Amino acid sequence: MKVTQTSSEGLKRDFTVVVEAAEIESKVTEKLTTVGQQVRLPGFRPGKVPMNILRQRFGRSVMGEILEETVNETSQKALNDNELRPAQQPKIEITKFDEGEDLEFTIEVEVMPDFEPMDFSKLKLEKLVSEVEDAKVDEAIDQIASQQKNFKKVARNRKAKEGDALLIDFLGKVDGVAFEGGAAEGHQLELGSGQFIPGFEDQLIGQKGGDELEVNVTFPENYGSADLAGKDAVFEVKVHEVHEAADVEIDDEFAKKMGLDDLAALKDSVRGRMEDEYGQLSRQTLKRNMLDALADGHDFEVPPGMKEAEFNSIWDQFKQELVRQGEKLEDQDQSEEELQAEYNDIAERRVRLGLLLAEVGRINNIDVSNEEVQQAMIAQARNFPGQEQQIFEMFQKNPEMQNSLRAPIFEDKVVDFISELAAVSEKKVSYDELIADPDEAAEAKPKKKPAAKKAPAKKKAAPKKAAAKKADDDKKPAAKKKAAPKKAAAKKSEK
Repeated sequence: MKVTQTSSEGLKRDFTVVVEAAEIESKVTEKLTTVGQQVRLPGFRPGKVPMNILRQRFGRSVMGEILEETVNETSQKALNDNELRPAQQPKIEITKFDEGEDLEFTIEVEVMPDFEPMDFSKLKLEKLVSEVEDAKVDEAIDQIASQQKNFKKVARNRKAKEGDALLIDFLGKVDGVAFEGGAAEGHQLELGSGQFIPGFEDQLIGQKGGDELEVNVTFPENYGSADLAGKDAVFEVKVHEVHEAADVEIDDEFAKKMGLDDLAALKDSVRGRMEDEYGQLSRQTLKRNMLDALADGHDFEVPPGMKEAEFNSIWDQFKQELVRQGEKLEDQDQSEEELQAEYNDIAERRVRLGLLLAEVGRINNIDVSNEEVQQAMIAQARNFPGQEQQIFEMFQKNPEMQNSLRAPIFEDKVVDFISELAAVSEKKVSYDELIADPDEAAEAKPKKKPAAKKAPAKKKAAPKKAAAKKADDDKKPAAKKKAAPKKAAAKKSEK
């Protein structure tokens, strides 16, 4: 094998590799001999098949295998001999090969930059912390109580209004024929809740206990039942009682309905959840400050291919967000060139930080165990009640999905490692300060020297850019909604 370096520019290296025909022929013959010991062909005893027959029958497939193995082995040897660490998968192209002639191929590779991480003991970081105030706990419990509506029969029979609940019987018909799932007795329906199909609840506003009426509605075109989709229906409705919302008393009984012993236990539970939330937010601020400091403390060249790939990902996300919000690129405050330049800087920063964290992990033997990935898979599966087993198995069968869990675990472990070495000071702040976006806060501050001339009218604000933030902090997932019970056909279809 002969390896010739043809180019060396920045972090890019190009090589030409030539493997002699005799070496390839030797490997092909050896492989065909092994095949001959195993294959059974009519008219020949095992191991006695002539080489020319083996070449005729299996030569093409064996040659393909040998070429692939040879390219993989020799390209890796070329990189090892030159002591190169690829930043990403090398690009390999066979440029010349005919049977009986030398194999020639090229390797294009971007290598890891040579840099030394800073002394983390000299890193000074600020961590924002906030205590959970009693008023915030009470506010959270009030919010829980507001979602636990309690209705009671009105003292005086009156007309129902939005927000009331009616105790009703109903029977639905299409073309005069009752349909399955379109009837119920003693059903409590909150007006304005949107539980039933559009128009149903509106027609019950103004009714009183004892009233009987017909409710005319049209099922949506995308309704879950094809037999009812888009059809007109008539519901015969009898109103038994009008109920009004009553304030939920926050006491020990309320706490017991929440599955806890008493109000004190409920407050402790809510406080504990809030402390966990505050802790996560506090950690995010520390991580953000750390990444900012690391970015400022390191300046090394990044592989162009990695930077380009990251930029393309960010730019695609930005354009998708424009479409989602009904925006156009030409309506933004910045030109396309200015936006691309901004995102290009963000892409370079992300790649540099990624390489830095990876190098810190490599040098200090930081790794993610299979058990940690397993726990992350279980946690992800729990986000899909009723489908836990299917989700878990999906992760098990898909290495790429497992890597998507492994990467953030690795990053967090490296961040923890650095924070243990750094000088971390705590700053007590309010909850509002803890959750404030530092970028937005910086933009809101008045400039020290405002421009004298009048600024031109602003164009439409650009959509919020996920990539525009300096640090890629983990965002808190949205709270899950409680699954609604299955509803009768009169209600909205649950697709």
